Amino acid sequence: MNERTNDATYLRGLRVLELADEKGEYVGKVLAGLGADVVKVEPPEGEVTRTYGPFLDDVVDAERSLFFWQYNLGKRGIVLDLDGAAGRSDFLALASVADVVIDTRDRRFLDERGIGYERLRERNERLIYVRISPFGDEGPWADRQASDLVHLALGGVVMNCGYDPDPSGAYDTPPVAPQMWHAYAIAGEMTVIGILGALAFRLRKGIGQRVSTSIHEAVSKNTETDMPDWIFLRQTHRRLTSRHSMVSTSVPSLSLTKDGRYIMPYRTYLGSFAMNWDGLVRVLAKYGMESDLGDPKYQDEGYRGRPEVAEHIGRITDKLVGRLLYSRDLWRDAQREGLPWAPVRRPEENVEDEHWRARGVFAEVEHPELGRSFTYVGKRWHSPDSEWWVGRRAPLLGEHDDEVLRDWAQPRPIDRIGSEAEPDVVLSERGKPFAIPDVRVVDLSWMLASAGAGRFLAGLGADVIKVEHRTRWDAMRFSLGQCPPGGRAEREGAEGPLPTPKPAGPNRGGSFMEINAGKRGISLNLKSPEGKRTLEDLIRQADVVVEGFSPGTMDRLGLGYERLKQLNPRIIYVQQSGFGQRGTFGQARAFGPTAQAFTGITDMSGLPEPFPPAGWGYSYLDWFGAYNMATATLAALYRRDITDKGAYIDTSQGEVGLYLTGTTILDYSANGRRWARYGNRSPYKQAAPSGIFPTRGDDRWIAISAFTDAHWEAIAGTLGHREWLVDDRFSTLVQRLAHQTELEAEIADATADLDGWELMDALQSAGVPAGVCQTAQDRFESDPQLAHDQWLVELPQSEIGTWPVKELPVRLSESPSFIGGRGASSGPSYGEHTSEVLRTILGIDDSGIRALEEAGAL
Repeated sequence: MNERTNDATYLRGLRVLELADEKGEYVGKVLAGLGADVVKVEPPEGEVTRTYGPFLDDVVDAERSLFFWQYNLGKRGIVLDLDGAAGRSDFLALASVADVVIDTRDRRFLDERGIGYERLRERNERLIYVRISPFGDEGPWADRQASDLVHLALGGVVMNCGYDPDPSGAYDTPPVAPQMWHAYAIAGEMTVIGILGALAFRLRKGIGQRVSTSIHEAVSKNTETDMPDWIFLRQTHRRLTSRHSMVSTSVPSLSLTKDGRYIMPYRTYLGSFAMNWDGLVRVLAKYGMESDLGDPKYQDEGYRGRPEVAEHIGRITDKLVGRLLYSRDLWRDAQREGLPWAPVRRPEENVEDEHWRARGVFAEVEHPELGRSFTYVGKRWHSPDSEWWVGRRAPLLGEHDDEVLRDWAQPRPIDRIGSEAEPDVVLSERGKPFAIPDVRVVDLSWMLASAGAGRFLAGLGADVIKVEHRTRWDAMRFSLGQCPPGGRAEREGAEGPLPTPKPAGPNRGGSFMEINAGKRGISLNLKSPEGKRTLEDLIRQADVVVEGFSPGTMDRLGLGYERLKQLNPRIIYVQQSGFGQRGTFGQARAFGPTAQAFTGITDMSGLPEPFPPAGWGYSYLDWFGAYNMATATLAALYRRDITDKGAYIDTSQGEVGLYLTGTTILDYSANGRRWARYGNRSPYKQAAPSGIFPTRGDDRWIAISAFTDAHWEAIAGTLGHREWLVDDRFSTLVQRLAHQTELEAEIADATADLDGWELMDALQSAGVPAGVCQTAQDRFESDPQLAHDQWLVELPQSEIGTWPVKELPVRLSESPSFIGGRGASSGPSYGEHTSEVLRTILGIDDSGIRALEEAGAL
């Protein structure tokens, strides 16, 4: 029996029935890690993902797919023929006692067999039915075809990722899709957040609901600074090698070592932010390579910010890196000086790292039928209170048929339920109750990686109170996407890009307002005894504390977990940092790009060697840090509401980054194969062509995936080259895979003079997965599916007025999210709600507030 009923796991044996391919297997895997009993339903021939590579010993077999192993870890499996009456009857019986059903089949599949959502709901009113589809089940693109590559193209990711243009500004390489199934991971993370919100709602109300995710919408909301720059300033970003896409070029972020490896001496797009100048000079001086940087003129931040001076500093740094071997670990010298440098590792190079071993990231999982064990990425975070459940290896086909039918013969005991008649004091702007209106969060976040978590919680209805002080600004207040001086009127009247304004105060940053939408904001000086006491009083009245400080900061403030438990025994404390509190990296400083370089995420994006890594054009692991932190919080809340126990969870961007490296670690463990980039090709779910091809216009491209001969015939016919069908090089998928370089050249010649939108429509009409590589402008102005989904919400902000903000991409039928939160607003101005919070939550009157001000606490 596979029930997990102990308090140590989060979901405690919750029953999940998974009917999913690659679009939903990630979701089931995460739920299994949280302690759910996930049962995978397969057809008699097995799930299609059993045919995806790589394979153990490169032997193609349904029981040797490392892809299937990776994404079905911790699950049980059952074979049901849903085209037969017996299979449908068993499916209905299982769904009748399930807590969650995950469905990624064609949108008509279950209904055509009489086992669709309405039928399931009739038999189980507590069921949470989860629907994951490429473009949603309604709208102009509902029946379109997609692939991971096509989703990353249409969602805007690839137009942020790639290589520098040539000296003329033209791109001679295509945009690059980061490798290893990221579209499904992005949508999967957001779906898990939606499921946990629905579970919280069910605890209060006793009813289930439909949870729907469009992969396209989820991916479209994952890029970072390109969208605020377009929305606020009508600026278009350019791809840059292994660094943030920007409106103009910036100093390169990769430095080549003597032996041809790379170090990332991270140079943030936030100017001198995080730059310890004296520390950099000391690192260079240690090797006698500081050149003229000891000159006092370099102490002037403005002087160092000049483009030619920044390039000079970069060349000196690159010269030092080029004189050393990769194994010299120069990044460690830099980290000791507080510089967020990193080695650009391949993912498998992390397996022996003492830090990850200390955190228990990797797990040896037995495969008894093979008499071997293999190394997997196991845990997503560290917690002494509640375990991440690694679980058994993926199920063999039909392995648990009898066991599951026996174990699920009776309903699971019902968890605590509130009253459905209980009035909802807080309704969202959508006229329905929020999922978690009874949750209060003290938000000590900083930057996207931790602040983004509170954003999702606010969207689900939590009262999120952002605590900050001007002695340590959240740098996102002064980041990209600054509101123009003339506000919305100036932007709407612009016919070209507006100049980037200098930040005119802390309340005009569009990125900050987007990331902190729905929160209240208070100013509180934690270095003041009175300020610290006020924070402690807030924590007594809270359910959750989230924070993104450097490891050890809260302990130094006297606010570590032991103190928080004294203040509030049921508190949930979720901490986020680059590499985590526990482990050997200690005070190592990190941002999203630093963690990406460490974990292999940077190296896993780009064209094959000898090209360097292209990396990500934004802080991808900042978003995943936020997703992971929100998931941890919601899972801990669910556990607390059942067991009455709080928790401490130590999350890191690095761990979730390793979780995203797909089959790389398993392939290394099983086959001894090191990671190697493959560009826009698709070697594991085999497709040819699979690539990004030029279309008419400046830097315009289209992604095309051909998995079947029918796809290939449609491509040849649409492009007017039916002679390709009788060319021996391209006659079969095997032949096309063997001649991909020639094939890609032929297709690029055929697409170069065609309109990308018309070609996409023609290919989609013929059933081919294809998608334009969309820019921020395209998604904002032209994408009909996103417009149908109402993916942006107009929210007011007290200083800069009303602007569009990205809504959560998961739709909950009974407790829909609203990104403006309880206050229906964008991010808070600095200290905007200080008096309101102190009065309404802590009962402090005007004289008490004045006393706090006079004491320097506010």
